[in-house]
Amino acid sequence: MRIISLSNRQKQIAEIVRLEGPITGEHIAERLNVTRAALRSDLAILVMGGILDARPKVGYFYTGKNTLGMLMEEISAIEVQDLQSVPVAIANDKSAYEAVVTMFLEDVGTVFVLDENGLLTGIVSRKDLLKAAINNSDLRDIPVVMVMTPISKIIVAAPDEPAASAARRLIDNEIDCLPVVKAVDECKRSYQVVGRITKTNFTRLLVDLAEGKGGNYHTTEG
Repeated sequence: MRIISLSNRQKQIAEIVRLEGPITGEHIAERLNVTRAALRSDLAILVMGGILDARPKVGYFYTGKNTLGMLMEEISAIEVQDLQSVPVAIANDKSAYEAVVTMFLEDVGTVFVLDENGLLTGIVSRKDLLKAAINNSDLRDIPVVMVMTPISKIIVAAPDEPAASAARRLIDNEIDCLPVVKAVDECKRSYQVVGRITKTNFTRLLVDLAEGKGGNYHTTEG
């Protein structure tokens, strides 16, 4: 789903009309110190988006949305698959040492562990590996399955669920990453990993929204 991502000037126009409408295009241009022609495309986008309405010889009217409401609509339309990153995984017959190497080579904080069928069987984090390193002399001797969080305790996200619900899950459970999965057998918790969603993904989203780049997130990435 793709929705309109407003520029800063379009948000300014909407706020002017909300406070002072009905108001003509000429008066809006005066308030922003630009020409009427310079605002033509901005006004057209706001009208087509249903944010403003226009009446001949009267001017522009506000339809009832505010800039916070527009931001909330934009965020609510973003799904996990719009933000997710490429998953990083290793096989469940690898050692904890190999998990460390993979983690540093891929520059990630979490590695997914897959079984012989390529299905999710566990997750290993930096904290898991640090605990193993403190308690053991050689991580090469420790199977990754001995230090990972098993599938029974893993919290997952679906590609088509709202990104906001996944963010809430990260916060409530005080974790840094969720595997994005497609269910092979929900009852048996058999999942194919198709991505990962992290706190970094959400931080990047907030920065992009603040810079008026929110529309870029309505296509699937990585």
